Amino acid sequence: MAYEMALAALSDPTRRLVFERILAAPRWVAAIAEGLPVSRPAVSQHLKVLREAGLITERRNGTRRLYTANAQALGELRAVIEAMWQEALGSAAAALDEEKQK
Repeated sequence: MAYEMALAALSDPTRRLVFERILAAPRWVAAIAEGLPVSRPAVSQHLKVLREAGLITERRNGTRRLYTANAQALGELRAVIEAMWQEALGSAAAALDEEKQK
């Protein structure tokens, strides 16, 4: 999973809501789309983007598809974000030290 694709996929508010529903529990498309302010075809497009980003997987059962969060991809994304956070903290600490020395 490329974290750039995952972050781009999650940047859309509706797609993020779709993803959060799948995170809560594996769901069929009908359950994901229920109550959303977009059509089922639009939900399917959001699911395609999330799947291509590696954030979800699908399992087919006849004409139905069950969507599940990809735990491995979430772990990789978490590791990238934690590394960014650690770098930001290190930069902030270095900047504070530099200010103190002036």
